[in-house]
Amino acid sequence: MRRPPRGVRKERYARDDWFDIWYPDLAPSAKLMAQGKTAVTEAEWKRFVRAFKAEMNVPSAQRTLDLLAALSHGTNLSIGCYCENESRCHRSVLRELLKDRGANLG
Repeated sequence: MRRPPRGVRKERYARDDWFDIWYPDLAPSAKLMAQGKTAVTEAEWKRFVRAFKAEMNVPSAQRTLDLLAALSHGTNLSIGCYCENESRCHRSVLRELLKDRGANLG
C-alpha cells in the first residue's frame, strides 16, 4: 500500500486508487494510537494491545471483524496501515482477532 500524498482528502482515496475503502472503524482511538506509537518496552506494547482489544470488544467492531472473517473465505482482503513494523502495529492485533474468528489468512 502506498501512502497518499499530504493534502489528499480521505474521500479521494478510493477514487484516486490509493486503496479501495477507508474504514477507520477498526483503528485504535487517537489517544490509544498515540500510546501505541510510543510503546518502547514489551510491557508498554502489551498495555496497548489489551486496550486496543478492549476497544474492539464493542458490538460494531465485533460485527465488522466477523464480516471480514467470513468474507476472507471467498475473496482476498488486505488491511493497510502506515506503520513500518507490523509486529508493533495495530494490524498485528487485528490479524490475531481475525484468526480467532476463523479468517482465512492465507
